[in-house]
Amino acid sequence: MNPSIVSLRTLRAGLRVAARTQTVSVAQRRLLSFQTPSLMRNWVFNKPQKDQKDKDDKNAPGGMWWQNHRQDGGNNQRGQGGGNPGDGKDPNNPKKPNLPMGESILTNLLVFALLSWYLSSPSNSGPRLSWQEFQSGYLEKGLVKKMTVENGARVVAELTSPVQQPNGTTTTIVEFAIGSVETFERRMEEAQDALHIAAADRIPIHYVRRSSLLGTLLPLIPTILMLAGFFFISRLGRQGGKGGPGGGGLFGMGKSKAKLFNKETDVKTNFSDVAGMDEAKVEIMEFVNFLKDPKKYEKLGAKIPRGAILSGPPGTGKTLVAKATAGEAGVPFLSVSGSEFMEMFVGVGASRVRDLFKQARQMAPSIVFIDEIDAIGKARGDATRGGGNDEREATLNQLLVEMDGFESSDHVVVLAGTNRPDVLDPALLRPGRFDRHISIDNPTVEGRKAVFMVHLKKIVTDLDREDLASRLAALTPGFSGANVANVCNEAALIAARADADSVGIKHFEQAIERVIAGLEKKTMVFTPDEKKTIAYHEAGHAICGWFLEHAHPLLKVSIIPRGKALGYAQYLPPDLNLLSEAQLTDQLVMTLGGRVAEEIYFGDITNGAADDLRKVTQYATSMVTSLGMSPKIGPVNFEIAEDGMNKPYSEETANVIDHEIRRIISEAHTKCHELIKSKSKEMDLVAEELLKKEVITREDMIRLLGKRPWSEKNDAFDKYLDNKEVKMADKSESAAKEIEKDENEVKKDDEEDKKDKEDK
Repeated sequence: MNPSIVSLRTLRAGLRVAARTQTVSVAQRRLLSFQTPSLMRNWVFNKPQKDQKDKDDKNAPGGMWWQNHRQDGGNNQRGQGGGNPGDGKDPNNPKKPNLPMGESILTNLLVFALLSWYLSSPSNSGPRLSWQEFQSGYLEKGLVKKMTVENGARVVAELTSPVQQPNGTTTTIVEFAIGSVETFERRMEEAQDALHIAAADRIPIHYVRRSSLLGTLLPLIPTILMLAGFFFISRLGRQGGKGGPGGGGLFGMGKSKAKLFNKETDVKTNFSDVAGMDEAKVEIMEFVNFLKDPKKYEKLGAKIPRGAILSGPPGTGKTLVAKATAGEAGVPFLSVSGSEFMEMFVGVGASRVRDLFKQARQMAPSIVFIDEIDAIGKARGDATRGGGNDEREATLNQLLVEMDGFESSDHVVVLAGTNRPDVLDPALLRPGRFDRHISIDNPTVEGRKAVFMVHLKKIVTDLDREDLASRLAALTPGFSGANVANVCNEAALIAARADADSVGIKHFEQAIERVIAGLEKKTMVFTPDEKKTIAYHEAGHAICGWFLEHAHPLLKVSIIPRGKALGYAQYLPPDLNLLSEAQLTDQLVMTLGGRVAEEIYFGDITNGAADDLRKVTQYATSMVTSLGMSPKIGPVNFEIAEDGMNKPYSEETANVIDHEIRRIISEAHTKCHELIKSKSKEMDLVAEELLKKEVITREDMIRLLGKRPWSEKNDAFDKYLDNKEVKMADKSESAAKEIEKDENEVKKDDEEDKKDKEDK
């Protein structure tokens, strides 16, 4: 039985008592005799029908609610005899639904409002008049016995005898509203003076202040509504929503936000779309094969690894591998980001971890993928340094328990991706949790070729895709898979912008420049002095790179501004795993070439070498503190924390380190100065060619300076560029003509604009 029954019965009983003890208004008398409609009797109040045999039984649906509550153990609201919560049916009488909780709350609030209205209504109310009606009809006729001012806003006048009203009734009380007590007193004094009433015989006026129960309870209504709403929502949260599964807590915050992929899900990515990471594919495919055919491994006594960490620089394809796994697995695949576990409420992260693995176990065999796991997997102690809360630690602890605790499952595999494996907690990386650590680095030349072959499938081109992929792979050293995809997309956009029928090699080369250096700034105009300074700066880099033995081979030099750079030089570094001290020193010399050229040819320096100086300082610092290439410091490694607060050496050693860094940079500067001085003629040739063409290539350098005095250590030239260049140029001749045509039109428009400005 619903508690609203008690409230309504109490109201009616209170009204009857009030009717016996005081005078009530007509509206209140009507309220005393109101009859509950049959629908309300049968549905809201759950009263038993007259023909029920158990109408006198206190345990019947119409019995007292507290007795029902005691006898059913407090589960009356959940129903008996297999009744479902929230289905709106009484198990003892299937034809009569119980009152839903939301409507129960509204019913109780309605009862509360009616009771407050009645209790706050005046018990001695009479006809309401205006001041003029009161003065002419009662005051001037001498019918007023006494007057009472209530709360300074209402006057109740008691009459000397009953007076008949227009509707046929009689009354001994009338009332009227007043604007203010001062105005009322002034009018009364003027009216009685006009009637020549002596001061001793004047009408007595009493002042009272009555407290209204409604006025007292009205400020509490918002609080009551908030508490009722909170109770209602929290109960829905415990029930998991309307008819939904349990769990989730308030607003479902504790439920996992993982996305489910299975056979019915449209996942088009598979392992054929993953290229340039053959070793990682083999490792991941082993997980998939085990889940598809576990008996093949179990008969030999093997156990599937619980999980694998995919680590590597951004853009190398960690998430792509996970997508391919979802498309190939044939088992449920749950994907979630590490940041989705954390919310502003404490405990939500751990709750979502529990719910995630609960879903995975119910669907086992299954795969769970947590992207950017470093958001919750940072080493404990470091994560809360600085006074932060331990919510992340609680989430991590729950993850550790779920992966290898008492309730862990052998048929739930966890994959995780991160580009910061060094910050992860050691307990997370140990065998039994993430058994395998799969490193996915930037692809090599052959890997980039395979990646280009994947992305070139959708590109419309007249060129041979294998030859094109080989050339582009050689032109993009150090590119990740994401960079390769970006190059292909940019090339297609450039071709579409030029209204070309297919994408040619020139489009791809422009796309590579766009990805490396940024968007070309055609509106930036240099003064002749600025252009000359930039040309000699870039020529200094080119000359050092051409004549130093261990410098990277030069591919292209440009003085066209792109992005934040006013000019740039593109090199083709080989895929080397080891770097000697001589190689690093030559890199320092080549990097300083631009600044030294400014010093020699202009006697002044500019801010154009700021980025070069930053790189030089980083190289020299690594050589001294990490690589042991300083005789005074010796073969030691001083790793400095990211915050830079704790240095693992003394102040004396710090001074020696500073001195050695300056020595290495100074020696490189001297070597660069001597080289450029000795190659002044070559410097002038390269700078003049840059001023003339703005862009010079490796072929132009060979034409101006001859072949490099050192053999190329990068076989990409012989394997992909030199032998393929003519063939590729022939195939892309139409595209090259279109590009040149567009460039000529742009130059023509610029010249016309300049002439118009000069004429004005």
